[in-house]
Amino acid sequence: MKLLDLIQPNAIVSELTATDRNGVIRELVQVLVEAGLIEVNTADSVTKSIVARERTRGTTGFGKGVAVPHAKVEGLERVIAAVGRSSRGIDFASLDGEPVFGVFLIVSPADKAEEHLRAMDLVFRHLQQEKFRKFLRQSDKPETVLDLLKEADEKLLVT
Repeated sequence: MKLLDLIQPNAIVSELTATDRNGVIRELVQVLVEAGLIEVNTADSVTKSIVARERTRGTTGFGKGVAVPHAKVEGLERVIAAVGRSSRGIDFASLDGEPVFGVFLIVSPADKAEEHLRAMDLVFRHLQQEKFRKFLRQSDKPETVLDLLKEADEKLLVT
């Protein structure tokens, strides 16, 4: 599995307009709708599932300026994701108390727990790398974020 297996180019937001956690989640779910990856009539329930997961199981802002909100939902065929970047930073109630600048939102089929875990592991492996986080934070165009994802995938294949 590679990042570009999860993230289509039209599911990248290089400057999030939302300024709070729930707004960012709504914005990235809407991007998935506009990309044709989830049905418009399920956007509300997907958003609610992710927000509820944040509220009941703890923040997905794990520190170092990044967050990975996620949920498993009914009716999906495969794991999908959207990427958002904020130059201002967003309060995600992160573990380190710092604002979030990069968000990977992951939505998985409810019946494919192993694929969900593989996607989460893949994203976390990249986000643990300081260089990846730094370039994501500096990427002010969708094309730049896409280039970063391609480069990360290529390096993963080599290592």
